[in-house]
Amino acid sequence: MNKAKRSMRVVEISGPGGPEVLKASRRPIPELGARQILIRNAAAGVNRPDVLQRSGAYAPPPGASDLPGLESAGEVAAVGPECTKWKVGDNVTALLPGGGYAEFSRTHEDHALPAPEGMPMELAAAICETHFTVWTNVFERGRLTGGEAFLVHGGSSGIGTTAIQLASAFGARVFATAGSEIKCRACEELGAEIAINYRDDDFVEVVKSATGGRGVDLVLDMVGGDYIARNIRSLAIGGRLVQIAFLQGGKANLNFAPIMARRLTVTGSTLRPQSDLVKAGIADALRKKIWPLLENGRVRPILDATYPLEAAAQAHSYMECSNHIGKIVLTVENQ
Repeated sequence: MNKAKRSMRVVEISGPGGPEVLKASRRPIPELGARQILIRNAAAGVNRPDVLQRSGAYAPPPGASDLPGLESAGEVAAVGPECTKWKVGDNVTALLPGGGYAEFSRTHEDHALPAPEGMPMELAAAICETHFTVWTNVFERGRLTGGEAFLVHGGSSGIGTTAIQLASAFGARVFATAGSEIKCRACEELGAEIAINYRDDDFVEVVKSATGGRGVDLVLDMVGGDYIARNIRSLAIGGRLVQIAFLQGGKANLNFAPIMARRLTVTGSTLRPQSDLVKAGIADALRKKIWPLLENGRVRPILDATYPLEAAAQAHSYMECSNHIGKIVLTVENQ
């Protein structure tokens, strides 16, 4: 990195509000801790938590950058004095505590992974947030195994397209919900056995019918609200519900009797507040279990649209329209 370069282009949140509060600015390049790396970003992912943070509903954890952006890909520009995993010039994709909407981002060295060989950086930037989230919630907390039936809501989202591909790759029967016929077809092309247009059909009835009345073993939900009780009705005996977001609210009127009678598990998690050690463990599991699938093309990030860094407000507007399938990415042209 050019030692004379002291500042970087960023997009910051000028105040809680709509996409228009995202403003281009300049800030000092981050200083590194002992085991942190500095990434010269080529691209950064746009995710729903960024939208929540922008609107004032999702504050960064203590010590994290107040800039939005939870994942990026690029070249290692500098390493902290105790780093052993990376050297300057390595191409990486990384989970970030924040700060992705910038020319440079910093993260713990254990939260970065090698950019898959031959993959364009804008695709590599669309990996970490969804893959970390899906791995820990579907396969660790949700304990999904081959042959089980799995339902994911928001199947055409970044999380959904990732979950469909990974669950299918590991031998599960996959069902998904989406809001249009085009999105449903996209889910089926990625490996969903049945994609349910939630505007037209009751997902509870569809999955019950498709499983001979048994129900699914696992539901991954980011909708909440009245979906929570319906998810419970969709589960087979011993089934698991994993909640990762609440687009329709986190409160529900719920009868716990079926949970007890059918020995169901209701759990959930959020990724960003978890410790460096936990995130490092997820990264290690991804490197062993998922990276071979990314490198051989068995699974891939689904990229809907790219925008220049300075057009982050447009990217957020597009995300909030919910017309996209897969990920939205900001590209960073280093100057």
